[in-house]
Amino acid sequence: MKVELSRLASFAKEQGFIFPSSEIYEGVGGIYDYGPLGAELKRRIADLWWRAMTQLHENIVGLDSAILMHPRVWEASGHVEAFHDPLVDNKVSKKRYRVDTLIEDYAQQLEERARRETEKKLRKKESIIPLEEALVRHGDYQRAQRLRSQLNTAMAQKDWEALSRLLVEEKVPCPESGSTEWTAVRQFHLMFTTQLGALADEAQDIYLRPETAQGIFVDFPLVLKTARLKVPFGIAQIGKAFRNEIIARQFTFRMREFEQMEMQFFVRPGSEGEWYEYWKHHRRRWHEHLGLHPANLRFKDHEHLAHYAKAATDIEFAFSFGFKELEGIHSRTDYDLSRHALYSGKKLEYYDETLGQSYVPYVIETSVGLDRVVLAHLSQGYTEEMAPTAEGGQELRTILKLHPLLAPIQVAVFPLVRKEEFVQKARLLYEELRYHFPTAYEEKDSIGRRYRRYDAKGTPFAITVDGQTLEDETVTVRDRDSLAQIRLPMHQVRPYLQERLDIAQWLRTL
Repeated sequence: MKVELSRLASFAKEQGFIFPSSEIYEGVGGIYDYGPLGAELKRRIADLWWRAMTQLHENIVGLDSAILMHPRVWEASGHVEAFHDPLVDNKVSKKRYRVDTLIEDYAQQLEERARRETEKKLRKKESIIPLEEALVRHGDYQRAQRLRSQLNTAMAQKDWEALSRLLVEEKVPCPESGSTEWTAVRQFHLMFTTQLGALADEAQDIYLRPETAQGIFVDFPLVLKTARLKVPFGIAQIGKAFRNEIIARQFTFRMREFEQMEMQFFVRPGSEGEWYEYWKHHRRRWHEHLGLHPANLRFKDHEHLAHYAKAATDIEFAFSFGFKELEGIHSRTDYDLSRHALYSGKKLEYYDETLGQSYVPYVIETSVGLDRVVLAHLSQGYTEEMAPTAEGGQELRTILKLHPLLAPIQVAVFPLVRKEEFVQKARLLYEELRYHFPTAYEEKDSIGRRYRRYDAKGTPFAITVDGQTLEDETVTVRDRDSLAQIRLPMHQVRPYLQERLDIAQWLRTL
């Protein structure tokens, strides 16, 4: 099932995954806090990304660069001059939108409507014509393709007047009011500015970084020298970035403060094609290996490339609001290092002993939004299903089907009842397990309620100390997804869990 975003946001808040920031002061748009469970989930995803990059690749090292950087960094990167989005206001709703997103979402609505109507028509006629063949003749489908084509052309040429005409001519409606009355399209700069210095009249304007990649590029010569690396090699980084989004929306999908996991891979010019293909498929495999279903992932190549790129593709995930970017893989040529060399006056080259010459390496970038990966796993994992009760009936249970390695709480230990002999043994087992796994202990409410409570938290294993435990030192181990229960001697519980929660084994099969 695909849970609606509003329901997912409510669930995430109820369970302690994600909170609106500063909620007691009515919140701040597009900024969120991660609660106790969310902080654990986010940290686990980041850790498994870091391990997959730096631990599995002997030629990739890590970096943690500063958020605040010299203003010339952003001049060299082109952000000061070109980091803008086109915005437009609806005259009736007074809502502000990013134009390309507004038009793309409308085109997607047209295409989805065309698909539903075409499928219904083919079923009614019992037609054997393939859906895709019939779909291209539908008026809404043709209109959607025309909208996308004109949008891509206008965006590539930065033709804001053409975007204004497109909104009017195609009668693109406001999602809030349905009105087609728009202001003229204009540019909106996305970088946050702040001041560096104690005195206002002496302070220097600097920027909060809009991406983490530039920290890698400017530290390239220092990392190269200190880590004694040879091309090809990579530099990985996890860190905060900030973008003054026109409108932050779709829960944590588009935020003003977010976290990126980026790796810049430096290669010999001429070999970038093979490395681009390698990282495309390696990165998709990582997402699948963490439990995202292959059917929920797809590649989408960029139709119009940035001026510095030779190739670019997105790994998209099927959110409830459609397939959207999860991660980008880009072949960036030598643009970034060359620009920083030009602006800084420093050589940013690599001496290749094999070739006997120096060159500016080309770069393959993998850039994934950590917050979006969290959202993808919450979206896919949220499930409502009927489950049996102790009385033999059925009831609806909410379950979060996370990969066991991602679960914020991997093990829950319960005494069946709150009697001293049960509690004592349950506490003893809890004390042993909590040094090895994120473990919770709870004795409040019925055992059924406790199971349901931890199902919703994503806990894959629940262990119950019951009457039989007092007789033979065995406990019940319950599986979150299948509801299967097995009995194990207490001394075998930890080895059983270690076998199923072994990060090293997960890495070996990546």
